[in-house]
Amino acid sequence: MRHDLKVPFAEKDQAKKLGARWDAARKRWYIDGGLDPAVFARWQPAPHDASAAAAPAPASRRAASASAEAKVQVGSRYVALPRVCDCLPWEDCDACRLQAWPK
Repeated sequence: MRHDLKVPFAEKDQAKKLGARWDAARKRWYIDGGLDPAVFARWQPAPHDASAAAAPAPASRRAASASAEAKVQVGSRYVALPRVCDCLPWEDCDACRLQAWPK
C-alpha cells in the first residue's frame, strides 16, 4: 500500500535515507507498504480541518478577496479591441481583424 508524504525540499535527503521514494510523475515522495509509516510520521500530510472550512469568513476578508479577484490587470500597451462577430475571444478571425484595428 502506498502512502504519500509531504517532504520539504530541505529534508528530502533524510527521507530518502529512511527509504522514501520520489514519484516524478506526481512530484511527491511516498513509501511502500513494506516500510513502517511511524518512522515517517513528521511528513504525513495533515487531514483538512472540516470545522474550519465550514466556518464562514469574516465580511471584511470576503470583501477584500472579492475586490482583489475582480481586478483585471493588463499591461501598459493593452488596447481593448471591439468584437464585431461571435467568434471566440482568443481566435483572430478576418472580420474582427479588418474592422477592429484602427486605420
